[in-house]
Amino acid sequence: MQRLINFQPGRTLKTGLGLIPFLLLLLAYQIGSDIRKAENEQDKLLPSFEEIADGIDRMAFQPSRRTGEYLFWQDTQSSLLRLAKGISIAAFIGLIVGLAAGSIPIIAAPLSPFITAISLIPPMAILPVLFIVFGLGELSKVMLIVIGVCPFLIRDILQRTQELPREQLVKAQTLGGNSWQIILRVILPQILPRLADAVRLSLGAAWLFLIAAEAIASTDGLGYRIFLVRRYMSMDVILPYVVWITLLAFTIDWCLLKLSQKLFPWYHAEK
Repeated sequence: MQRLINFQPGRTLKTGLGLIPFLLLLLAYQIGSDIRKAENEQDKLLPSFEEIADGIDRMAFQPSRRTGEYLFWQDTQSSLLRLAKGISIAAFIGLIVGLAAGSIPIIAAPLSPFITAISLIPPMAILPVLFIVFGLGELSKVMLIVIGVCPFLIRDILQRTQELPREQLVKAQTLGGNSWQIILRVILPQILPRLADAVRLSLGAAWLFLIAAEAIASTDGLGYRIFLVRRYMSMDVILPYVVWITLLAFTIDWCLLKLSQKLFPWYHAEK
């Protein structure tokens, strides 16, 4: 008799089992919505799926009467652009500083304590400072993502660099490689796939900082729209936006994984 801990579901069964929690969640929502609607037809807390569909149609497929834009897609474009800028800048800084500090002890000595201290500062606590220094424009929103994500990336890359087998560095030096050659040809190729993993792990925090910045000071964006319509209890708009943000986050994470697998197949084969 096969033990339960040794049973491995096939691909079809695994997909079906993975859908069950989502179906149960939708069923629970439908039941909750029906109960509240039975008590009060004007209830806005749990709108029906028909009301949610109307909200999506109104935001995504009908132009705004004030601006003529399709607000849903305009918000999506603005948020994704800010997220891409923030993550790209943070990844570049994280790679350069983390690689340098992890490879060269004389750089790590002063930087490690400083980066550790910076990483302990809650980024949301300095949001007002960012608005004062950088203004209320796009720069402050991007900088919040950079400041929030960059210390984590630096510390992760630094640690990953220091964890590389010492034998590789010794062999490279034995073959006559100088410091720059060892960093660029031995360390960097092994760190890049680990950077992709770190970026994927930081996406959740990046979205949090983005939504927070947009909610406080913005005129468009997914976070801005959610906090704008909450004044009117427009759950038929808020819920689709939350689901859309989740889908975007999942899609970005999946795309980064596939890109990493294509660029660094040897790394994923080892895993």
